[in-house]
Amino acid sequence: MNSISLVESTSTMKAVVSRHYGPPESLTVESIPRPVPGPAEVLVRNHASVVTAAVVEARRGLPLARLYFGLTGPKWPVLGTNFSGVVEAVGDSVTRFAVGDRVVGVKVAGFGAHAQYLAVDQDAVIALAPTALSDSEAVAVFDGAITALPFLRDGARLATGQSILINGAAGAIGSAAIQLAKHLGAHVTAVCSAGNRDTVRSLGADVAIDYATEDFTRARDRYDVVFDTVAKSSFLRSRRSLTRDGIYLTTVPSPVILAQMAFTSRFRRRKAAILFTGLAKPEAMARDLVTIGDLAQRGIVVPVIGAVHAMEDAAEAHRLVQSGHKRGSAVLTF
Repeated sequence: MNSISLVESTSTMKAVVSRHYGPPESLTVESIPRPVPGPAEVLVRNHASVVTAAVVEARRGLPLARLYFGLTGPKWPVLGTNFSGVVEAVGDSVTRFAVGDRVVGVKVAGFGAHAQYLAVDQDAVIALAPTALSDSEAVAVFDGAITALPFLRDGARLATGQSILINGAAGAIGSAAIQLAKHLGAHVTAVCSAGNRDTVRSLGADVAIDYATEDFTRARDRYDVVFDTVAKSSFLRSRRSLTRDGIYLTTVPSPVILAQMAFTSRFRRRKAAILFTGLAKPEAMARDLVTIGDLAQRGIVVPVIGAVHAMEDAAEAHRLVQSGHKRGSAVLTF
């Protein structure tokens, strides 16, 4: 009996699974086969992940989301993108990592990070974890920053002395964007709820606006960049608040923003744009992991964690994210 139990414990793992589209309660925690690393892969004992808006959309299965996640049911039942843990085994040809290394990473395609173990190619989006951070802190600091960094650096080309407004500033992407924008030398205006104003100021925001009492789009020629991390505004509403050569950026794709991006790139000084950061090449994303990790190690970018849930409480984490009132990251532990 003991030997059978031992075999089971080394060949299976627990994971948060979405077998069919539905509400948070449709999630289950199941025992499934543990992955076996290939020659160029590392096996990571995963300790923490995050529940993101994309993960929630994958679980809900709304019509537009199904075009990517599966028309009739989830293509990838084990959810999750970000992970942080320890390398437990390596393939024969692995040279970049060793057993015992603490690592962080992002499963760009196929999900799989809401599980106790992951097999990850050594050349995928994976890097050594900042030694100053715990696993929960590590997944949180990379949660929003891995998106915010290319938006600010490549999309906005944010520079010292410029002004940026960040809408949804208390969320994972917004809180990272505040810190990165200050690091790049910008003047930051943060839009959030009244209850989060102290939080965004503590992260470096120069001005904090309560969205319930002040409409930032009524400003004129004020911001070089409007970064809408939650798609609660629009380019048409925000454009008058932009400077003459300003740019409106959003993280949420839609036919409207794609059309506006194509039109304004050719015919207007004020631009509208979106970046598909999840489609970046793995080597570019891995370099960003290293950059963010260095900033985190130096205390320039700090994690913002709104809630921590055990994997058995994944449904509660999903409810929080789906509510749209999440502060920072919603962390899952394994």
